[in-house]
Amino acid sequence: MKFSRAYSSATSLGGVAIPASKIQYVPTAGKYPKGFVASGIFVGVKPGNTSKPDLAFVSSDRPCAAAGVFTKNKFQAAPVTFSRKLLQKQANAGLRSVIVNSGNANAVTGTGGLQDATSMAHTTDQRVGAEDSTIVMSTGVIGQRLPIQKIVDHIPVACHKAGDSHKHWLDCAKAICTTDTFPKLMSRSFELPSSPGVEYRIAGMTKGAGMIAPNMATLLTILATDAPIASAIMPQVLRHAVDRSFNSITIDGDTSTNDTVALLANGAAGGTEVSSEKSADYEAFQNLLTEFSADLAKYVVRDGEGATKFVTIRVVDSATEESARQVARTIATSPLVKTALYGKDANWGRILCAAGYSLISAPGQPINDVPEISSDRTSVSFVPTDGSPELKLLVDGEPEQVNEERASEILAMEDLEIVVRLGTGGESAVHWTCDFSHDYVTINGDYRT
Repeated sequence: MKFSRAYSSATSLGGVAIPASKIQYVPTAGKYPKGFVASGIFVGVKPGNTSKPDLAFVSSDRPCAAAGVFTKNKFQAAPVTFSRKLLQKQANAGLRSVIVNSGNANAVTGTGGLQDATSMAHTTDQRVGAEDSTIVMSTGVIGQRLPIQKIVDHIPVACHKAGDSHKHWLDCAKAICTTDTFPKLMSRSFELPSSPGVEYRIAGMTKGAGMIAPNMATLLTILATDAPIASAIMPQVLRHAVDRSFNSITIDGDTSTNDTVALLANGAAGGTEVSSEKSADYEAFQNLLTEFSADLAKYVVRDGEGATKFVTIRVVDSATEESARQVARTIATSPLVKTALYGKDANWGRILCAAGYSLISAPGQPINDVPEISSDRTSVSFVPTDGSPELKLLVDGEPEQVNEERASEILAMEDLEIVVRLGTGGESAVHWTCDFSHDYVTINGDYRT
């Protein structure tokens, strides 16, 4: 029997209603950055798609400072290769648009795939009247050529239908979905210290529900702001945010060929340009972008394929931030940890085991001494989301007498936090993940059909 996830919107997408548990995450209104327009239209990129929007377009009415963070997978999709080279060529300046197709990843498609990505960009450039100004993204099945003529024929339609209303932005967010069950869209207003009274806005959309273990998920993200950010500082401010958001989520441990996070800033709201890393404006924008990106990234985890739980892995008292991240990431990707969470089994031994192998050398490599973890200092707890006291499972390497009934109550909650205290320092890191259910296998067993 073919299994299909429910594509969704505030009403429906592709004729299938949003799951009741996800309605709360779909915005009914928003404040979107000045000078940007968006659209999402139906093309029919994937043969089985007969109604879902699958071509997304975001564009600014003026040149933007821009930055991108891309997958480290060695088999990088054609749009990744194209967009990275474009940003280098343009020195992160003069960008205008992002064009995205879903239904086909245009990955491992050889020279022809790169030509297709170039065609998508050039067609968009012609419509907006700006050469070398379009970032390209694709998502979907790997190893198949795009129906490129069908796509380029519809790009003028996407440009013509673009607008700045909430509906336009929501349609755009729908169009980048694949196995997502709801469109992931956020917007927010903020101020910067040097320009009091100036309202800046940021909007972002992301997609992803499977093949998520970012190393920069299948994950695509578009971020747009009307704040004036200098092109020279865009790469580092985006990298800082991505490391603490989209690089801190895991669904299944697979790093996609297409992962791309792009940030555009057009300065349309005015005010003083943010140009120095030492300024109060830089710190304020960096914090805003990091928090905004983390909130958007959490939507991906909440929509994990087959997921029934949203799990926060918090590693504290670590010797270094990087070791804390690696421990948290390893726990988050452990199939044994994730299946235990699905089964509501307080099997803390699996958590401890994952922490224990997170920093060791790869097979065949010399054994390294790892002072970041000490077996007699490590503690593990479940922290309930209802505000009740944490349930201690292991304290300084000594197992606690666990109240299994209380553990089951905590594990029955949709949201759960696991805290691991390493006892070797003062650094910390957070990773967000979900459980593994039977549905994950079912969904991915027939993905191509």
